[in-house]
Amino acid sequence: MLDSLEAAARRSAPAVQHWAVRGVVEHSESLTVRQGVAQAPQRTRDAGAMVTVIDRGGLGYAATSDTSDSGLAAAFAQARDLAHAVAGRTVFDYGRLPAVAPRGRYAGPVERPTATLSLKERLDLLASINAATKVDERIVDWLATLWTVDTEQLFITGDGGRAEQRFSQVVPSVQASASVDGVTQTRSSHGQYNGFCQQGGLEVLERAQFASDGPRVAREALELAMAPRCPSGEMDVLLMPDQMMLQIHESIGHPLELDRILGDERNFAGTSFVTLDMFGSYRYGSELLNVTYDPTRREQLASFAFDDDGSPAERRFVIEHGILQRPLGGDISLARARAMRADLEGVATARACSWNRAPIDRMSNLNVEPGQSTLAEMIASIELGVLMRTNCSWSIDDSRNKFQFGCEHGQVIRNGRLAEVVRNPNYRGISATFWRSLAMVGDASTFEVMGTPFCGKGEPSQVIRVGHAAPACKFSRVAVFGGEG
Repeated sequence: MLDSLEAAARRSAPAVQHWAVRGVVEHSESLTVRQGVAQAPQRTRDAGAMVTVIDRGGLGYAATSDTSDSGLAAAFAQARDLAHAVAGRTVFDYGRLPAVAPRGRYAGPVERPTATLSLKERLDLLASINAATKVDERIVDWLATLWTVDTEQLFITGDGGRAEQRFSQVVPSVQASASVDGVTQTRSSHGQYNGFCQQGGLEVLERAQFASDGPRVAREALELAMAPRCPSGEMDVLLMPDQMMLQIHESIGHPLELDRILGDERNFAGTSFVTLDMFGSYRYGSELLNVTYDPTRREQLASFAFDDDGSPAERRFVIEHGILQRPLGGDISLARARAMRADLEGVATARACSWNRAPIDRMSNLNVEPGQSTLAEMIASIELGVLMRTNCSWSIDDSRNKFQFGCEHGQVIRNGRLAEVVRNPNYRGISATFWRSLAMVGDASTFEVMGTPFCGKGEPSQVIRVGHAAPACKFSRVAVFGGEG
């Protein structure tokens, strides 16, 4: 489809101020072996194009799965009609947007394509991992999954812009549930919502230690089922990268999305406690907090060269030494915001989940940069606290401020030493103050590249893939409590 899209678009495009077409072809495969039984493979192919038209100061979109000349002509006509219908009735004159004409190619890193293994070999791998996870009769559920997505995207504009991008994403997961004396606990390799997800091929499975992780996951599920509940009280918390991922996502990523700050999402996904006047001066966290928007870390899930509006993407600090610097938003939201604050700087992160959705402001790769402390030093510094791993639950208010998060695995730290394992560790806080309690940041040896394939937002809904990387981090005087079960 993409081979013929450009020629068809240029033949079909109307005479308007600006137009763009974003074509997408995506193949995905999800394989699961559960309790020794291979589930039916799930395979999809999705293809189509989104047309954007700016004319007479208005903006219109139209999507089509028919990328013939007639199909694109109909989409162009619909987008043009919508642009004319809203012209003069919007809060911003879209005709004032600077034209974007990207030129370039990007391909994510793939050392060994997953297709080098046949379907039988992929299922045999999952079966062997699944069998190794059943280490005890008290393991009552156990599964191994492998989800792969291959995406090709072409973005073209009426003034000669052309950007090609290719992405291959791999999401492996092992999970086990144990039941002991009426207590059931679930442990996963990197989170029940697939926290280990990266761009690449079979090498991603090696980085995840996928082939050998089943016995560890099962043993930890058994350990949790026999563990006491997490203690409650104010104490230090040491969050490992697979929980830092969720902390970054909910209490930095979503609050900094510019469309939320402008109020666009208030009726569906909520707003933000952040306001435009905070950028450049607001203390979001302690001096140790450095957060980057980084689309250049190639193995990370949301790395790319151009966002879905065609703007070139570059690494930028959004929080530096604790001070808020930039929001997360594409060119359209940034132009609107600059009408109220001309000096505001942004990043290129307008994204769509598919060809049939218009780009909106989304976090992409959002990372906490490593610090100077080793894991041993952080543990030794804690008189009483809990080390928490792997998110399993979250709750946060509509302004992305007051939150409560739960983890799969906890371990008490007492007098600078790791002590007993505890189940259902939870903590709560307020985004506007929590990051100021950041007391130590782990060094590069504690840093891990994680992510989530399931970030929901937008109306109509868009579920998008997001990368997060972080070291282990220590937070002081956090409200900790044990959950039920």
